[in-house]
Amino acid sequence: MELKHQILKILEENRGNSVNGTKMAKELYVTRSAIWKNIKQLQSDGYHIEGIPNRGYILLESNDILTAESISPYLLGKAKNFKLDVRKSVSSTNTLAKELAADGASEGYVLIALEQTEGRGRMGRSFYSPDSTGLYLSLILRPQLNLEDSLLITTSTAVAVAKAIEKLTGNDVYIKWVNDLFVGGKKVSGILTEASLNIENGGLEYAVIGIGINVSTKNFPDNLKSIAGSIFSKKPEDKPITSLLAAEVLNNLSQAMDNLTDRTYLEEYKKRSFLIGKEIYVLKGNESLPAKALDIDDRARLVVEYQNGSREALSSGEVSVRAK
Repeated sequence: MELKHQILKILEENRGNSVNGTKMAKELYVTRSAIWKNIKQLQSDGYHIEGIPNRGYILLESNDILTAESISPYLLGKAKNFKLDVRKSVSSTNTLAKELAADGASEGYVLIALEQTEGRGRMGRSFYSPDSTGLYLSLILRPQLNLEDSLLITTSTAVAVAKAIEKLTGNDVYIKWVNDLFVGGKKVSGILTEASLNIENGGLEYAVIGIGINVSTKNFPDNLKSIAGSIFSKKPEDKPITSLLAAEVLNNLSQAMDNLTDRTYLEEYKKRSFLIGKEIYVLKGNESLPAKALDIDDRARLVVEYQNGSREALSSGEVSVRAK
C-alpha cells in the first residue's frame, strides 16, 4: 500500500479526531516531511483535512469521497473479510466482476465504482450511474445453491439494501418484485444478480450481485424523470454518507448470505412488497397479461392469478401495476 493510502487509512480510522503527524511518521517509518507532502496530495485530491498546530491533522466528518479506507472502519463481523476494490470509473461493476469471477476471484470480492459508463439493469436495461452521486457495487459469491433457489439471492439482497437505506434516511422502503426498491413512489435502487451454472452438479459456479443506489442523483434523463428518485435530495454534510451506506449494505449482506436457505427474511420481503393484492400486468414476450398478485412463495416466486382463474408462480420476468 502506498504511503498516501496508509496515511488515509489512519485518518479514516480517526475521522473527526486529530492525529499527530510525528506519531504517524514514526508508525509508518517515514519522515515528518513525507507525511506533510502526502497530506497536501490528499488535500489536492479533494479530502477535507485540516492541520491544527500542536495537535496534528483532522479528516473532517464532512468528507464523502468513497474509498476502501473510508468504508472499512464501519464494517462489522464477517463483512470485515470482504475485499474492497474501489475505482473511479468502470463500464459496469457487474461486467467486470463476472470476468473476475470467471478467472477465479474469491467469494467476498467487492467492486465499487464512483461512476459507471455502461451501468446495467435487468431485461437489458441500462442503469443511470453518474459520477459521485450514487453507490454502484458488485459482490462475488460462490454459494452452495441449486439454480431453482438462485432467486433467493436477489430477494435477500433487496431486504438487505432496504434496511440499509431505512437506517440512514429514516424513510420507508418498498420493494417491487423482484429487484427494484422504491421510496416515496420513486425507484431509488435496482439489483441485478447474474450467475454461472456448474453443469456437473447443477449448482451455481458463482453469482455476482450488482447493486445501484441513487444517493443524491439529479438531472435524470427524460425517460427516467417520472419514475426515478434519490434517497437524499442533498447529501448530509456532517457525515460520510456514501461510505456509511456502502458499509451498512455490506454488513447486511454478510448476514443475509449466511441465512439464504432458512428463508427467514421472506416475511420481511413480503411486508415491503407493494404488489401483493394489486392488479398487475405480467409481461411475456410481446404480451401483457392481466393478473392479480396474490403472494410471494417460499422460493421467492411471485404467485399470480390470471383472469381465467389459473395461477402461476413466476420465478423470472417483468410485471407492472395496472392503472386504476
